[in-house]
Amino acid sequence: MGSSENLIGIDIGGTKCAVSHMTADGRVEETTRFETRTVEATLSALTCAVEPHCRAGLSPVFGISCGGPLDARKGLILSLPNLPGWDRIAICEHFTRHFGGQAFLMNDANACALAEWHFGAGRGCRNMVFLTSGTGMGSGLILDGRLYEGATGDAGEVGHIRLSREGPVGFGKAGSFEGFCSGGGIAKLARMRLRKQPSPSWADPEDEISTKKIAEAAAQGEALALAILNEAGERLGQALAILIDILNPDRIVIGGIFPRCHALLRPAMDARLREEALEHSLAACEIVPAQLGETIGSHGAIAAALNGISLRSSETKHHART
Repeated sequence: MGSSENLIGIDIGGTKCAVSHMTADGRVEETTRFETRTVEATLSALTCAVEPHCRAGLSPVFGISCGGPLDARKGLILSLPNLPGWDRIAICEHFTRHFGGQAFLMNDANACALAEWHFGAGRGCRNMVFLTSGTGMGSGLILDGRLYEGATGDAGEVGHIRLSREGPVGFGKAGSFEGFCSGGGIAKLARMRLRKQPSPSWADPEDEISTKKIAEAAAQGEALALAILNEAGERLGQALAILIDILNPDRIVIGGIFPRCHALLRPAMDARLREEALEHSLAACEIVPAQLGETIGSHGAIAAALNGISLRSSETKHHART
């Protein structure tokens, strides 16, 4: 980062937004967090939160992390399913108009992949797969030391992989990776299995079934909860074997529910991996929980800014050569 640049992160989520900045010693410091509201109210709050970080003599570089769909090249939020009214919002232009500098927009899965690669469990590797494993299942791919986005910027939609002809619906597809293994998918899997037998105490019909409740029951040895997580672990191993065979990564970093549930998911996951993945590729790949926790969105926004600066520098050098 050049001495004249000031990195500011803006994380826009379905439920919360956050503003962060990079300190002089290279740490990411989240300074503001608040509930996402209407477009106007949220942009106003973000602008106020950003202003203290824009100091005279320093050119701001904004990294903006947001769920899709996006047009990252044009800096547009196209239409957020969980946020009515967020349609074709020129988010990058909003901040550069107010504060100058540059702004880089990135989908949240890619930003979080960069975050874990720069600051978390992916440090030190050149080929990394990051899995979100939250409400849905997405991924970000670091291949040969750089973010891989694909022809349309949509690379990494691994949740759409079909693992079975039947199963929980995720990403609009029955039996998908997202359907079996995301936090939301495991809850759907539980509801499917509960149709065939009496409900245990953790599945009170008055309360919503959640992966957290399933994991708590499994940790106490409840048979059905253990069976559900065993099934999800097997499907996770099946999907990871596909990724390992195709991409041959050094490391797979899994966020969302995995850091809390990996001890319950891992035995079945590892057994399925040994059955299905290429032995040599599997031996070269670590599978680890994500490290950044609740601050991953803010780290991701700063990582998006760093990635934008790196791409800008590469383009400048290329033009200079030609």
